[in-house]
Amino acid sequence: MGRKQIKCHGDDTRFDEVAEFIYERYGTAIKYIADVAGGQGLLTKILNKKYNYESEVVDPRQYQLKGVSNRQGEYSKDMAEYYDLIVGLHPDEATREIAESADKRPVLIVPCCNFWDKTQKLGAKELVNAICGYFDVENIKYEIIKFNFKGPKNIGILTGESLCKKQK
Repeated sequence: MGRKQIKCHGDDTRFDEVAEFIYERYGTAIKYIADVAGGQGLLTKILNKKYNYESEVVDPRQYQLKGVSNRQGEYSKDMAEYYDLIVGLHPDEATREIAESADKRPVLIVPCCNFWDKTQKLGAKELVNAICGYFDVENIKYEIIKFNFKGPKNIGILTGESLCKKQK
């Protein structure tokens, strides 16, 4: 008997790569992570099992893998203070709420679809620029991260005052 194959859209390596980035960046300096719109919970599973974080999926859809911590419901920026890091890996409609959480906690957004401004047609680069423009207006420090999984939706935006370095 082999392992059950999990089907997902996009590059499967994105979950491992983002989890590794979080660990390399934060190490043990953080503990609680919100995986917003995390779907089946593949990122949360890796964060919990491989890196010993306490991550949970926050998603209104109820189809997480067995054993994956989840909070069924839509993410709200009011939830940010509960977590040390808010992650949105292709978070769809939750993109704005995640971005607006950046005044309370560090966020990592890897946007996919334009749920930022439905009055404009925004491609991948324009969407990242629009979110960064919001952070500029709000005086929120950020950096752009290019992940090594298949693009064009492989650009992340990480916020945080000192951008928290790994503790030993």
